Amino acid sequence: MIMNSSFLTLNTRDFVKGLFIAVITAVITVVYTTIQTGTLSFDWKAISTTALSAALAYIMKNLFTNSNDQLLKKDPA
Repeated sequence: MIMNSSFLTLNTRDFVKGLFIAVITAVITVVYTTIQTGTLSFDWKAISTTALSAALAYIMKNLFTNSNDQLLKKDPA
């Protein structure tokens, strides 16, 4: 059974999933800008900012969630 990290702690899985979220978000950003402009162009600043923001949001969510996926609650005893 895979356990989630405890409240105010992170494990390696949290960082790996955060990296995965960052990659997916970067791909979606490229696809979105390509559809909007009609040309394939890479705005690396926008892509990296969006990917980093998504990864940090995911990691912060995991930091403030307990092992039962309850936000801002300590783990049950």
